[in-house]
Amino acid sequence: MSEDDYREQHKQRLAYMPWLYGRLKLRHRAWVEPWQQGIQQRLMALETVHCGTDCFVAPQAVLLAEPGRDIFVGDGCQIAADCVIHGPVRLGQRVSINHHVSLEGGAAGIEIGDDTRIAAYCTLFAFNHGMEADRLVREQPVNSRGIRIGCDVWIGARVGIVDGVTLGDHAVVGMGAVVTRDVPPWTIVAGNPARPIGRRPGAPSC
Repeated sequence: MSEDDYREQHKQRLAYMPWLYGRLKLRHRAWVEPWQQGIQQRLMALETVHCGTDCFVAPQAVLLAEPGRDIFVGDGCQIAADCVIHGPVRLGQRVSINHHVSLEGGAAGIEIGDDTRIAAYCTLFAFNHGMEADRLVREQPVNSRGIRIGCDVWIGARVGIVDGVTLGDHAVVGMGAVVTRDVPPWTIVAGNPARPIGRRPGAPSC
């Protein structure tokens, strides 16, 4: 296998497992960092995207922003392949977004706190259609209240979060849950619709 073949395979591995970016040896960082800088500079030139330091953005990720619908990517964030992010979206520091995640900011936006992890195939939609009987669904007015995710939150694979929801700091959402109401800090929720099933071990008492 040639060095070029190795690098292409390594790029794909990083794109789908971006947490490996922080574990790279210095000899790999020597070529990975310029590759990443090129990707992020092109995004910032073409879209209203703002990337912090030491970020990883997979080349297969789709970031769409325009004035008033900015995307802010905090220091140390990781965005995996096949994510679709439409602003307004603001990621804190060291946020990890795994592959095939969709973030739709609507008008009110999505805010995600520091150190939060979002597993594969999650969907967060910060808008909703009306359902009145006097017109087709596609003709209904759209409203947006926004989604707020706290710090150190873990969102399991294939979770759906609807407009207007706030997840408190340190909350955990089980795989496949559909979150339709606010989740208090330190609370573990699961199911459809998501309901509390416990608290994180060692969490402070209420």
